Parts: sequence; C-alpha cells; structure tokens
Amino acid sequence: MGAVTSDRDEILQAVSSAVLAVTRHLSVREVLQVIVRSAQRLLDARYAALGVPDEDGSFAEFVAEGITDKQWDAIGPLPRQHGMLGAMLRDGDPVRLPDLRTDPRFEWWPKAHPVMKDFLGVPIRDGEEVLGIIFLANKRTPGGFAQADQELLTLFAAHAAIALTNARLYESGRELAMLEERNRMARELHDAVTQKLFSLRLTAQAASAMLDKAPDKAALELDRVQRLAGEALSELRAVIVELRPAELDRHGLAETLRKHVRLLDRLHPSEVTFVCEELPPVGAAVEVAVLRVAQEALHNALRHSEGATVSVCLAYEDGRLALTVRDDGTGFEQEESRGLGLVSMRDRAESVGGVMTVESVPGSGTTVRMEVGV
Repeated sequence: MGAVTSDRDEILQAVSSAVLAVTRHLSVREVLQVIVRSAQRLLDARYAALGVPDEDGSFAEFVAEGITDKQWDAIGPLPRQHGMLGAMLRDGDPVRLPDLRTDPRFEWWPKAHPVMKDFLGVPIRDGEEVLGIIFLANKRTPGGFAQADQELLTLFAAHAAIALTNARLYESGRELAMLEERNRMARELHDAVTQKLFSLRLTAQAASAMLDKAPDKAALELDRVQRLAGEALSELRAVIVELRPAELDRHGLAETLRKHVRLLDRLHPSEVTFVCEELPPVGAAVEVAVLRVAQEALHNALRHSEGATVSVCLAYEDGRLALTVRDDGTGFEQEESRGLGLVSMRDRAESVGGVMTVESVPGSGTTVRMEVGV
C-alpha cells in the first residue's frame, strides 16, 4: 500500500510541476508549447504534439516536440482535421493504440513525416468544448503506453485546460487593451500631426503669396514650412513605431516571422524557408523593426528577384541579433535599387541602433542583413 501511495504522490507531484510550469506562461502559444513539452517528459514519449482546431477544418495552432524545424519544413502545411485527429475531435474520447498505423481511422502521413507506432491521444476539454488534442507517440521505454499513462495524461489535460483557458482570457484582455491604446494613438495622431499639417499648408500658402513682393519674408516662411514638416514626420514616426503588431505580443518575433514565412511559401512559387537559433529576450521596438525589415525584404525578393529560393535566418551573434534574408534571383545594380524600400528599411534599422546592409550582384541574388544590439 505504501509503494502505491508513493507512486501516486510522485505522479501528482509531476503533474503539479508541469501545470505550474504552464501557468507561468501567459501567451497561448507559450502555454501550448509548455503543455506539449511537459507531457512528453511526464510520459517519456519520443514525439508529442498538440493541435487546436479552427473553424475551417484545419488547425489554428499546432505545436510539437521531437520534430526539428527542418523536418517541419519538409512535412509541409499544418495537418487538417482528418484521420485520427479528426476522429478524436468529433468523438472527444481518449485513444490508446499499440500501433496507430493498424487502426482503421488512420489515413496517411506526408512523405517526410516520422514513423509513429504506439499512440496515446487525449482531448483537452472545457466542459463540452474540445479546446484541442494532445497526443504522444513512440514511448521510449518498451511496451508502449499503459492504462496508467492514459489516466495520467487525462489528469494533466484537465489541468492544462484551465491554464489554456486562462491564457486565452489574458490574451483577449490584452488585445482589448491594445485596441484601446490604438484608439488613443489615433486620437493623438489626429490632434498632433493633422494640426501640424494644417499649419504647414497655411504657411506654404503664405510663402507662395510673398515670393514676388517680399522674398525675405517668404524665405522665413519656407524655413518654418521645413521645420513644421520635420516635426510632423517625427510625430508620425513615433505613432507608427508604437503601433506594434498584435502577432508579436501573441507569438513573439521568431514565431510571428515563422508564420509569415510559411504563409508566403504557400502563396508563392518560390521556396521560402525560415531558420531561427535560440534568441535572448528582445525589446519591443527592436522586434517591430526587425519584423518590418524582414517583411519588406521578403516582399522585394518575391516580387522582383525571380529567384527559386528565399531564405530567412534569425540568429544571435556576439551580443547582436542578426536577420538575414537571401534570395538566389537576378540581383540588381545599386543604382537600380530605387523603389525597393531600402531607405525606409535602413531608417527602421537605425531607429533602434541597428545597421542594415544590402549585397547584390546581377545574376547572383541579393542578401539583406540587419544587425542590432539586444
């Protein structure tokens, strides 16, 4: 009896530790990742994944442990709600199998998908609603998943549902606060910048009227026009910088850029890839600047380069965050770079103390690189 109690206490302690790890993370994406990682460790599985369904027959979120970024890129788009995943969403029941491939509900895997045998899947539920499915495959210890594993994962899923619901509520509240903040900035934009532009227009009209009769006064008015234009531009930039994309708050820089790259890869004939090393915490202004430079560089590469591949890399090197966007397209001469947004990209980089460089040779592709201290 003592041994049974000890085993149960160890299991409950493991579940408690995992759930506490979950609740320390407030974004939905982070919660999903920690749930998957904790479940994988709790049950000693080689593979673990969690899918959150959307309303279009696919998955709004899908995170996994045991599969590398390179494997994900080879596997392709996120899975749709078919086969075993679809059956579990419809039925809402746990599934434990010695060999997933022999079950009639199993359909197929993409070519690059790892082979999975023993399988344990449990729904994460909030009342009658299935928030997602957490599933494990290929238990490292021999014998596959046992009934005790299913009970443990079910217990963990119940606690994880609370953490996930709390994260969603927190995220919704944060988005509402962001909306209110954007409305406030819109009012500031109207009150400050539009007034400056109105004054600028009146001053320009006055200068125009004085050009012939009082050129000295006209010159003074034109100086005032230049000063007002500079002030308006500075205030406008300040407001724009504050308009931080909601995706950055929800997912962080690396995941936001990864999602953007995956979308572009589906929409364009060029192969668009993303590689990211482990990054330290990055300031909000730096995240916005890096994201915008990456988006502009990707837009240029996909629209103008005619390349077969475009690669994006985020890395941390010697205390600096480095973004590299490279294509194997036609390249260009420096004097042909007008209209590619390079000036605005450099301005964005320099606004956060960074440096942006562009290397391009006709016929040899283009590399855009931004470095900034973090």
